[in-house]
Amino acid sequence: MGYTLWNDQIVKDEEVKIDKEDRGYQFGDGVYEVVKVYNGEMFTVKEHIDRLYASAEKIRITIPYTKDKFHQFLHELVEKNELNTGHIYFQVTRGTSPRAHQFPENTVKPVIIGYTKENPRPLENLEKGVKATFVEDIRWLRCDIKSLNLLGAVLAKQEAHEKGCYEAILHRNNTVTEGSSSNVFGIKDGILYTHPANNMILKGITRDVVIACANEINMPVKEIPFTTHEALKMDELFVTSTTSEITPVIEIDGKLIRDGKVGEWTRKLQKQFETKIPKPLHI
Repeated sequence: MGYTLWNDQIVKDEEVKIDKEDRGYQFGDGVYEVVKVYNGEMFTVKEHIDRLYASAEKIRITIPYTKDKFHQFLHELVEKNELNTGHIYFQVTRGTSPRAHQFPENTVKPVIIGYTKENPRPLENLEKGVKATFVEDIRWLRCDIKSLNLLGAVLAKQEAHEKGCYEAILHRNNTVTEGSSSNVFGIKDGILYTHPANNMILKGITRDVVIACANEINMPVKEIPFTTHEALKMDELFVTSTTSEITPVIEIDGKLIRDGKVGEWTRKLQKQFETKIPKPLHI
């Protein structure tokens, strides 16, 4: 794309320099977000910024700009890179200080990085569905914080990739939590099920949009855990994320979900989600 948000400036990519003792680099000591851009417009950006600040507060990082200013930074980044459809990745680390596990004693200014990537909507996956695999959830117990500590998710995603699957569906003692980079929903007898938004999962922004869509089409929602066995017995299953939208899961570890076809309730939710996507401007 050519331009990166670096602290409070939009600079050319090659001008960005990260210190070797940046705590994000050495400890994963930071938080991040990903915002989808449709037709040049940021989708649910307020909610993503709110969650960034909430995650930062939970690990005691103070972002040195107001939320409105941060929103302005991202808007300028999208315009500078002339991004049409894709996403923005941005992160905040605790900053640079001599390496020590404890927080720096002296005030350190957080380091902010943001960049854009052009990528199309995953239309084939949305239409046909994807395969998934069950993987034991070995992550830490504060999954509600969108931190840079993603090694557990990386290992799970790699296992899925090596099995030819799109996603790893994580579970703790056979209770489904979420995907390696998504939230998981099941549908049984017209009722939408998903894990409650506690410390065991990330409260996804797209997750919230999907629950709102369900309410709008009068579909009951139950935020209660379900097991891997119950997942395989669902009428329909799908995963959600900023980049995956509502992606149907039609098979897990070689076992078809119902008949291996995308179900009618998933289609209804996808259709309702479409109404919320910013449309192209016609001039």
